[in-house]
Amino acid sequence: MASRPTDSPRRAAYEILQRVADGAFADVMLDTVLDRSKLDLRDRRLVTELVYGILRLRGRVDFALTQFCNQPLQRLQPEVLWLLRLGAYQLLELDRVPAHAAVNSTVELARELQLDQAVGFVNGVLRSLDRGRADIPWPSAETIKPYLQHVCSQPIWLTKELMRQLPNVEAQALGESLAGPPPLTLRVNNLKTNREDFLTALAAAEHQAHPCSFVPEGVTIDQRSEKPLPGDAEGWYQVQDEASMLMTHLLDARPEQRILDCCAAPGGKTTHLAALTGNQAEILALDKYPRRVELIEQGAQRLGCSSIVTKQWDLTELPDFLEVQSFDRILLDAPCSGLGVLRRNPEGRWNKSPVNLRQLAVLQRQILDNVAPLVKAGGKLLYSVCTFSHAETDAIIDSFLVDHPEFELENLVAQVSPDWADLFTDKGTLRSYPHRHGGMDAFFAARLQRRS
Repeated sequence: MASRPTDSPRRAAYEILQRVADGAFADVMLDTVLDRSKLDLRDRRLVTELVYGILRLRGRVDFALTQFCNQPLQRLQPEVLWLLRLGAYQLLELDRVPAHAAVNSTVELARELQLDQAVGFVNGVLRSLDRGRADIPWPSAETIKPYLQHVCSQPIWLTKELMRQLPNVEAQALGESLAGPPPLTLRVNNLKTNREDFLTALAAAEHQAHPCSFVPEGVTIDQRSEKPLPGDAEGWYQVQDEASMLMTHLLDARPEQRILDCCAAPGGKTTHLAALTGNQAEILALDKYPRRVELIEQGAQRLGCSSIVTKQWDLTELPDFLEVQSFDRILLDAPCSGLGVLRRNPEGRWNKSPVNLRQLAVLQRQILDNVAPLVKAGGKLLYSVCTFSHAETDAIIDSFLVDHPEFELENLVAQVSPDWADLFTDKGTLRSYPHRHGGMDAFFAARLQRRS
């Protein structure tokens, strides 16, 4: 990363994209660069739009560039290819950016980066794209595989996974959802305020918002004003997707219970459990990394969650410091591929493969086997993941039940509000999808009960 202050939004976006291509996380790099920049609010929003938009729609942008580039994209110097993507995204997706500004700013950035040999090439490709973009031969939805790859920006392996999971019409709808931006959803912290009062405070600050469809603590921000969200310092809310909020409700946690949150960081579900139980449950939150344990502690302090105790632990090792059958409830939100949150972590579609899914399934089963003995007789364990791949969802639960006859799968449909019925499969497991359920992330959850 350049050591000088980043005072150009396009330069900032380019540098972040370069670091993400080298393996960094987009959200971490965005925070790092924007925290030290002198950009105003409008330019900071442009940086965020460029980074997340290009990562989400890289496949679509590359398809368009291929029509106007006289050599294969994979043979281009990586720095040049990222410049082309930066300019092409603005031409194709940002109506508010004039075409001449998109082209000229990218050409000037090439000069600033001392890519002098590429200046003419970048200029020529982008001007050709501008002239010919109306004639790009985009695949139609009737040709579902090319459509998912080149319009919805899904790599081949992810296209196949969507088509295995859903019929073509729904695969198309899910692909389109994953190619778009996610909603900004907040969980109202009932330890500090309530949803009605928080919505009133949002309106007073000129933010447009509405209640979520399923979770009584959820609020979706439709349009932000220039003013800050109210109650940030006071801990009135936590940024959290509605599907993530559903998980803590499904655990059926109650005051006075002993609860284990297994892979707890950054702590959104942990603090939600504390709020749902009114700080009257005993909650132990574990995570593998010390820095992430600190995040849980910071969130608990901000939100006023006094019932949470944290500990650093890698659950690929047996938690031998905990007594067998000593927890009433266990939440295992397992490490996963994150396919259900690709809108929020768009680099995931380009740095994962089916091999990663298989490796993660082994890890998920190992952690599940290690924590299952901790469930009391009659106690419940909720297994959840923010993905939809078969290997990480049904396959995990089916194999676990074969090897652990002391557990049974609960059918959750009869135990929740009828308004939630559409969220569940015939087996009684939860599968949420953004195209079906009001834009929430794609999650899977199964609740297991130890037989008495």
